[in-house]
Amino acid sequence: MRLSLPARVFLWTIMGFGFAFIYVPLTLVVINSFNKNTSFAWPPTGFTTSWWSKAVSNEGVRDAITRSFTVALAATAIALVLGTLAAAAIARYKFFGREAISLLFVLPIALPGIVTGIALNNVFTNFLGELTIFTIIVGHATFCIVVVFNNVAARYRRLGITLEEASMDLGANRFTTFRLVTFPLLRNALVAGGLLAFGLSFDEIIVTTFTAGAGQNTLPIWIFQNLFRPNQAPIVNVVAAALILFSILPIYLSQRLTQEKSTK
Repeated sequence: MRLSLPARVFLWTIMGFGFAFIYVPLTLVVINSFNKNTSFAWPPTGFTTSWWSKAVSNEGVRDAITRSFTVALAATAIALVLGTLAAAAIARYKFFGREAISLLFVLPIALPGIVTGIALNNVFTNFLGELTIFTIIVGHATFCIVVVFNNVAARYRRLGITLEEASMDLGANRFTTFRLVTFPLLRNALVAGGLLAFGLSFDEIIVTTFTAGAGQNTLPIWIFQNLFRPNQAPIVNVVAAALILFSILPIYLSQRLTQEKSTK
């Protein structure tokens, strides 16, 4: 069905407003990272790259980026292992309580982050005695598992069991079937889930606030703490602009990997 010209114009206009609402602020962040004026007067009175050099030499920024990368990498690794195993068990086996367990895996992503943060803080402080980088990793893994679980479970449902049954009918055991048949078919879902989990962990702030110990600031917490400090706002804009630019590639890869291949 072909839309009329007024309908097309209306839809294109609404889409334009939507994109402008999202991307104009992001563009302003990138422009302000080169703004010579520390008060970010608009339009910019001049442009400079000095803020970028200062951000690179800022020890707090480097430590926060390193810590965020370490936490996100560890949380993603945990999520890939546990999320994949859980998805395989729930998608391929029938047992008592399967639906309830599936709900429990998905629930953490639906809970408000502040609720999850408070709950984890109570557990960590009461049973571990202190908050460390390990508690941040565990806190992030609780919701990263959901992302991997959903991706892999959805792929399992689309695959069916025909190919796996054919492999085992030809004499392959379960491990060989998984290695040669199932895993190659799941690979894109695993990569996409891992990229999404990494991005979700890297920029998480609410749960991190309740699970990070003193001096264990991740990059989002560093940004929040320095945004309103004198002379720190330009560096914060540089960090935010760099994150925007570096986020394009993993988001693009994740989007491509989750697309279904067209069939002829």
